[in-house]
Amino acid sequence: MRAEALGYRAAYVDGDVSVVPSRGDAPVLEGWTATVAYLARTERIEIGSIRLVHHWNAARLAQAVATVESIAPGRLRLLASIGGQPADRRFGFPLPPARERIAWLDEWLDALRRLLAGEVVTHDGLYVQLDRAQVRPVPRGGRMPIEVGGAGPALLDVVARRADRWDLNLPPVAQRVRDAAARLDASCRAIGRDPAAIGRSMWIFVRPGTDPQDPGVHAAYRRWHPWFRTIPDAELGEAIVAGPVGRCRERIAALRTELGLDLPVLDLAGLDLAAASAALEGLAGA
Repeated sequence: MRAEALGYRAAYVDGDVSVVPSRGDAPVLEGWTATVAYLARTERIEIGSIRLVHHWNAARLAQAVATVESIAPGRLRLLASIGGQPADRRFGFPLPPARERIAWLDEWLDALRRLLAGEVVTHDGLYVQLDRAQVRPVPRGGRMPIEVGGAGPALLDVVARRADRWDLNLPPVAQRVRDAAARLDASCRAIGRDPAAIGRSMWIFVRPGTDPQDPGVHAAYRRWHPWFRTIPDAELGEAIVAGPVGRCRERIAALRTELGLDLPVLDLAGLDLAAASAALEGLAGA
């Protein structure tokens, strides 16, 4: 992969049925299959894609994760969240209210963590039912880092309890991030956890070489981020990283510091292969 050759630490692929409507007639590769395929074709780079709680049985996911981890040790990034796109119903997935999906995620992650630790798990919960479930093999050391995406107070409580990394499901708008970070800090303090122990990653919509005021760039942001539909137009200038390549690199470096990110993720959604490759080359090492 080009990203690996350029020295990138990790790459994420996006491809669950939730994204089908935004793609129009374009192909949508299934995310887990693509993740495994990319791991098989690379040697160093870490690969991940989001696992939505209502798409996966906890034990099935634990077995799949353990299998991939045995094939490509230390290179699978396990990211999970609750989703929320109405398109899921077209494919037969349940989509209960967000508060129920958050409770489901909390219970599901607890079971997933125990399964990946090699425990024999019996659990008769509201959302997860397991009867002496066990997976083999287990990751080295019986532990797999788990990333949780979210921004609202209830999801941040789950991040505080269950996550090794917080994937900020926010645009890089400083005040929004500060507010969410303060909520996470409070959640961590309430359970006696140091919030500094939780890594931070954020997807940053980048369009190097384009005018940040171009209405087409704003329209692309709206199309590829339907979950940010409530972001006002006045904040798009802060939410989008565009302009000359050098300026984009400076902006990403500033976001690392300002928002406490240890892993900014370049969001290249909607770019064709040539434009995505040029962005990767121009922003390598940023």
